[in-house]
Amino acid sequence: MDNDEPLEPETQDEPETEPAPQNSDETLYCEAEASVGVDKDKAARESSETDLEIEDTEKFFTTGQRELYLEACKLMGVVPVSYFLQNMEESYMSLNHHGLGPNGTKAIAIALVSNTSVATLELADNGLMEEGLLSLVEMLQENYYLQEMVLWPFCQLPPPHQGSRHHLGWARDPRPGPGQPPAFCDGPGGPSPPENVSDNDLGLKGARVISEFLQRNISSLWNLQLSGNNFRDESAELLCQALSANYQIKTLDLSHNQFSDKGGEYVGQMLALNIGLQSLDLSWNHFHVRGAVALCNGLRVNTTLQKLDLSMNGFGNEGATALGEVLRLNNSLVYLDISCNDITNDGVSKISKGLEVNESLKVLKLFLNPMSMDGAVSLILSLKRNPKSKMEEIDISNVLVSEQFLKILDGVCAIHPQLDVLYKSVQGFSTKKALLQWTNPMKLIQSYADQHKITVLDFFKSLNPKGMMTMPVGDFRKAMIQQDMVPVNLHQVRELIKKLDDKTGMVNFSLLPILSIQKLLVSSGTLRIMKPQSIRI
Repeated sequence: MDNDEPLEPETQDEPETEPAPQNSDETLYCEAEASVGVDKDKAARESSETDLEIEDTEKFFTTGQRELYLEACKLMGVVPVSYFLQNMEESYMSLNHHGLGPNGTKAIAIALVSNTSVATLELADNGLMEEGLLSLVEMLQENYYLQEMVLWPFCQLPPPHQGSRHHLGWARDPRPGPGQPPAFCDGPGGPSPPENVSDNDLGLKGARVISEFLQRNISSLWNLQLSGNNFRDESAELLCQALSANYQIKTLDLSHNQFSDKGGEYVGQMLALNIGLQSLDLSWNHFHVRGAVALCNGLRVNTTLQKLDLSMNGFGNEGATALGEVLRLNNSLVYLDISCNDITNDGVSKISKGLEVNESLKVLKLFLNPMSMDGAVSLILSLKRNPKSKMEEIDISNVLVSEQFLKILDGVCAIHPQLDVLYKSVQGFSTKKALLQWTNPMKLIQSYADQHKITVLDFFKSLNPKGMMTMPVGDFRKAMIQQDMVPVNLHQVRELIKKLDDKTGMVNFSLLPILSIQKLLVSSGTLRIMKPQSIRI
């Protein structure tokens, strides 16, 4: 019996150390670190056949992470996800619709603490709840390789005038150069209401977790997507308090939530203090006059916000008046979407007053507002009075205009050749018939290139002073209108932009070989398949 006594404490130690991490978030990552060491020892004892399969140290380390994940699954009492095990070395990991729940999410988080391969992680529709979100937040404190985490609800459909992706997620800064802001990737407008976001319905508890994370965050986190999570005014207060002192977040999506006028007050206070935010999406909320005015009060003194989406709210004419004052004073906004805000001609006239002196705005979207051609005329005349305007696009694509409007627009475009106005149609004028009368612009350019013994690519590169393969859309539109080599109108230029736009606000001449492969030209309304030598790139 005496010889057996030393064995008794060893038997007792094992059950004492194992249960501790099960209910303790504080020891979560200590457990992960300890397991890595154990996994390495296990890997070292593998057979020679297994060792031959491990071709380099990175795969050796990933093998250890697989065993760490399996141990974490045992610890949390969940079934391992085979897809996760098979793709731990990939940069993109999609775990959408796996029903992970809080415990399954925690097991994933443990395995990702030391993972250096996964850059994008999608976890939509997994019932994370507060516990799962806490695990992910703790993991983000340690993992500096994960660049994007997406938990967005899939049941969101874009409206007819936009195809955008709205989601809940984080994206880490890919470390742009000094002074170089992250590119804006969101499309215009806003999505339609979500059909079912219950699985990512974070609400007030989730907002509290995220706000606490933002307050202590010292990482390079710059993109925070929180669309469709049933955040109400209490959540807005928490998030805005954290963001008031957080200068690292550049892009924030709070669309499809339940913010009312009180929430607008919190957002306005945040905007007055924040000096880092560059893109803000507040579409599909419940802001009305009081919330709109409060929000605009913050915008008046904000100097960093460049892109603002306020579509699908209820600003009305009083909110439009406040926005007009913002445009008069603010010189940082570049993109403003106020589609579907119940703004009539009276409100549009107030916005036009602001445009008469504004020198920064490039895109203004007023789609689906109850305005008429009179409002449209006031908009373009305001630009005529402002020679310093940088406006490139006005979207009033639900408004029916007249030929007189087109004449006024031609005069404005003579001053601002970069401008494009999207309207519904012209009264008494058949757009289809007009399109049949316009020669395909690519055919005109090809003809010019053949006559001067140059390539189509040479023609386009000659439009860019830098001779580069990409060019901002506004600059390209201006260059095409001002050049005298190939006579084209605004509609033909718009067709060219559709072909060459790479969806980042740039035209990309490298897309020309793709057009050449397609060999498709539209001439006189007839689709013709061209011979391979017909288009010289």
